[in-house]
Amino acid sequence: MEALYAIATGILTACGLYLTLRGRTFPVVVGLTLLSYAVNLFLFSMGGLTTNGAVLINDAAMQAVDYADPLPQALVLTAIVIGFAMTAFVVILAMRARSEVGNDHVDGKKDDHE
Repeated sequence: MEALYAIATGILTACGLYLTLRGRTFPVVVGLTLLSYAVNLFLFSMGGLTTNGAVLINDAAMQAVDYADPLPQALVLTAIVIGFAMTAFVVILAMRARSEVGNDHVDGKKDDHE
């Protein structure tokens, strides 16, 4: 399970970095979104991956039962909400820049063949 999470995090990070370094705004937005997904997976895996772990435990059963750590889950949930809001903001910003500048290049310059 840990290897699957590590591979998925690595693939999302690599694809996100590749798309972030592109020259157009839409691949940059998708790349930033993939990077945020990779960070969410990383945060989630830092809590320890347990299956069938108890969410609520009492003091007597604390030594015998593996329990799920709720802090990484709360951090990931918060990061998802913030990531969605920032993605919406960046998409609107890219649409505004396209209407102002006339193209969708990140640096605002036109292609040589245009």
